[in-house]
Amino acid sequence: MKLEWIDITIFVVYIVGIVLLGLYASKHASTSKRDYFLAGDKLPWWMIGGSIIAANISSHHLVGAMGAAYSRGFVAITLEWGAILIGFNALLWVFLPFYIRNGFYTIPEYLEKRFGNATRVLYAILILFTYVFVEIGAVLYLGGLSLHALFGIPILHSIFGMAVLTGLYTVLGGLRAVIWTEMVQLVILVLGGVVLTFATINAAGGFQTVVESSQDWKMFYPASDPDFPWTMYLGGLLCISIFYCATNQFIVQRVLAAKNEWHGKMGVIFGDYLKFLVPLIITIPALVAPKFLPPLDQPDLLFATLVETLLPKGLVGLVMAGLISAIMSHISGAINSCTTILTVDVYNQYINKNATDAEAVRFGKRSGVAIIVLGILSAVILIGYSDKPVFLYLMNLYGLFTPGIATMFLMGVFWKRTTSQGALAAGLLTIPLSLAMEFAFPDMPFFNRTGIVFWACMMTCVVVSLFTPAVSKARLHHLVLTKGSFQLSEVEKIQNRGVRNPTLWWLIITVLVLYFYVRYF
Repeated sequence: MKLEWIDITIFVVYIVGIVLLGLYASKHASTSKRDYFLAGDKLPWWMIGGSIIAANISSHHLVGAMGAAYSRGFVAITLEWGAILIGFNALLWVFLPFYIRNGFYTIPEYLEKRFGNATRVLYAILILFTYVFVEIGAVLYLGGLSLHALFGIPILHSIFGMAVLTGLYTVLGGLRAVIWTEMVQLVILVLGGVVLTFATINAAGGFQTVVESSQDWKMFYPASDPDFPWTMYLGGLLCISIFYCATNQFIVQRVLAAKNEWHGKMGVIFGDYLKFLVPLIITIPALVAPKFLPPLDQPDLLFATLVETLLPKGLVGLVMAGLISAIMSHISGAINSCTTILTVDVYNQYINKNATDAEAVRFGKRSGVAIIVLGILSAVILIGYSDKPVFLYLMNLYGLFTPGIATMFLMGVFWKRTTSQGALAAGLLTIPLSLAMEFAFPDMPFFNRTGIVFWACMMTCVVVSLFTPAVSKARLHHLVLTKGSFQLSEVEKIQNRGVRNPTLWWLIITVLVLYFYVRYF
């Protein structure tokens, strides 16, 4: 595709502006460990919710989820809206108070306090594999695929360029630089998405086309469906959603940086509203595009095809800036989460227990460079993968790692009899059992396989816990769910009155999402 000078100008100005903003933010970062990794615990609710979605929505949504919706229909949106009903609810009502009241830097710290060092290390290993191969590698690959399809830029060059530019300000500035740039990127992402959505609807024949398309919308498919069986809500989607939204350093780190618990809760709820809107912007163009486009052999190329086919000069640059926004915000968040876990859960625990804040930050920056290199290598591996939408491939990868992690957290919070041996057994079982299920039942929907592994991990945790010594009550203080776990102070009760009550705003978005599930059952 030949770009006009105005598109190139918009695109270049945006990239330069974001990098400069990130570098400017990095100059304001102190050598304090808490400031570098948690932005000094000063984030308000709107920054928390905005940065959660900016980090969450990336090229595997603009490119991957759009491709999945194009090939499978409206049901693809359930992977996003399911997070509102499952994962973010688990974070909001169960895990968030534990995290904030204990002042954790990282999610694995909960596991150490609840079960000991072994589970903390196991989580760190599993999550780092997930971040490098899914959050960073796949996002770089999909971004490179789109830039190659649109502009003819070699995929390897795109991957390397995006990784280096994003890593530059992320490594230098920590979470503060990540949050500052994410807020700008969210605006550009939504603006670019809205432009493409309206252009697609217009080309398909107007909003009447959307209404006609809605007659075929369906959110529950038979249990035998290879990608979206309704049984996914019984296990596979349940554990993936809880892991991703409630026990995932990549998402929860923003909540850990909240000013206080109220800001943390309202941030998650604001994220719910954005999580409802953005998938619609992504899904609707995919549903009406067949009205005017010939069939595509590779669904993941739909985004690039729509941009090339529909947008006039000037708007191409804006929409591509939106894509790059999604990629850079996602990568920066993943890199920052990796460096936080490597520093707090590995370096400070096993390499230099007496490290000063300056030494910890220095290690975090060096580990960030290593993560960027590994992310580039994993993206290169994915170049040969194109036989089905990559978004579904990513969900499959999550299915390998997440059942054990979700089990450790759920059993740790809900059942005081859970022991460290039980949690560790569940965590160690997840990958070998997932691989065994995939080998033994290759035709079974991966959500069903993941669900079986999840419940097997839960049962293993229960059995092993019952045959091992119980944890002392003193160790369980503020770490398991009790009647008094979520009692608010008098000051907090005053803060939660009227329109400031998080429950009110949570109820509105929950009812709205449930309406769609019932309407398009």
